[in-house]
Amino acid sequence: MKLIVGLGNPGAKYDGTRHNVGFDVVDAVARRLNIEIKQSKANGLYGEGRIDGEKIFLLKPQTFMNRSGESVRPFLEYYNMEVEDLLVIYDDLDLPVGKIRLRQKGSAGGHNGMKSLIAHLGTSDFKRIRVGVDRPAPGETVVQHVLGRYRPEEKDAISEAIDLSAEAAEAFTKKPFLEVMNTFN
Repeated sequence: MKLIVGLGNPGAKYDGTRHNVGFDVVDAVARRLNIEIKQSKANGLYGEGRIDGEKIFLLKPQTFMNRSGESVRPFLEYYNMEVEDLLVIYDDLDLPVGKIRLRQKGSAGGHNGMKSLIAHLGTSDFKRIRVGVDRPAPGETVVQHVLGRYRPEEKDAISEAIDLSAEAAEAFTKKPFLEVMNTFN
């Protein structure tokens, strides 16, 4: 079994914001794999499917970003899954819009959703895809930036990054992650 988690905030007012790019990628994976995300468990919306006989779960925690671990850990426990089966997708201020970076493990890097995951899972050794949303513009706070929408000139780049991240997430279900990293980094 594999679990692909996209981090974001629930509710229509957050749709299309930088902070919700994890949700956007999971939605793109769902379209690619023809999985409907409409079931509820562990404070999250999820869908399930199969690839080459292996069960795949897609999860969008509904706990708000800063409490994502409160959804992911119970979901893993319910299905008796290991952290090695987990891939987390989230926004990253330190990467330019449109850039993605895959890692096998790492720190939270100041990201509160990742801090919550690390605290609840008791480890930072889980796979992740960081999707660049760039730094705030001068005079813009981090909160304004991540809860804001993309500028028109960024839309093509973020759309491509979402598609590429979805492709990488699908590859995670089929290949060793080191191979996936070598392909997509």
